[in-house]
Amino acid sequence: MDDLKYGTRNKRGDWAPKDPIEIAPFWQWPLKARKILAWIPSYIWPWNALHMAITLAYWYLVIPDAEVLKTLSWGWALWLYAVNASAIFVIYGSVELFYYTNRKQGNRFKYNAKFPSENPGDVFWFKSQNIDNFMRSFFLSIPLWTVVEVIFLHAFAAGYVPWLTWADNPVYLAALCFVAPAIHEVHFFVVHRLIHTPLLYKWIHSVHHNSVNPSPWSSLSMHPVEGFLYHAVALWHLVIPSNPIVALFQLHVAGFGAINGHIGFEKLEVADDKAINSEAYAHYLHHKYFEVNYGGEGLIPLDRWFGTWHDGSKAGDAQMQARFEKKKARLNAKTTS
Repeated sequence: MDDLKYGTRNKRGDWAPKDPIEIAPFWQWPLKARKILAWIPSYIWPWNALHMAITLAYWYLVIPDAEVLKTLSWGWALWLYAVNASAIFVIYGSVELFYYTNRKQGNRFKYNAKFPSENPGDVFWFKSQNIDNFMRSFFLSIPLWTVVEVIFLHAFAAGYVPWLTWADNPVYLAALCFVAPAIHEVHFFVVHRLIHTPLLYKWIHSVHHNSVNPSPWSSLSMHPVEGFLYHAVALWHLVIPSNPIVALFQLHVAGFGAINGHIGFEKLEVADDKAINSEAYAHYLHHKYFEVNYGGEGLIPLDRWFGTWHDGSKAGDAQMQARFEKKKARLNAKTTS
């Protein structure tokens, strides 16, 4: 595919899409029913459909029976960790292998023209972003993902919270699945904004931001505090009347969905004229500029409401620079007063 039909490339070779990122159409005024209806299939397919397919496979093939879940045990907890780690290795590893190791499409549609392996750094374990990110994912974040999973599965099975059945509540639970990505986006924005405060950023979130040029293994490369808080979005389903399948879907939107913002490519080519949209640009801009796009792609436009939205356009650049100048002026005024 010719990526210059869809975007532009600067002198460094970095690629950017021509069209700015748009927030979800039901936040755009005036409302256009046709645009909203056209947006819904892209909301479901392919990523949320993939997360739900994985969730159903887990529920019927992986998750132990409720009688087993009633009793906390290392046996089923370690089983869940093994499956989680294996699934991430296959899904994230496939993208890493095809598009980063074998470079299936070169740097077509790649935001940052360079690959992480080309830039060793002292901030990473063994001076390698790939090794560092891989180890932090599998030995820190995925275990914490599993801790969250064990907590809510045990809570439902032991009767600590209501277990709503699909037979009695099909519409409500289906609606809850439909809004789960929105719950994720709000939770992510709040946690993300919190760990960008100076002290928490220095000691916690800077670990993730060491990967200025993220790749799939960067997705879950986090400090343990961030790793737990990020996956703890599923624990909202111990507060909201829910069902363990919905909570599991919520967890997978976070865990498996983390790759979206870290793929590093706008499109993943799967055939000569076919590609999958990654929905990665908003979060790539966050890794590039640090103080924009704390949430997602605009499903719930909290960044726009709080003045930290960057849609990838020149106007977005200007708004960001104006905000940075105001911040700099405030800091200078405090220093001189």
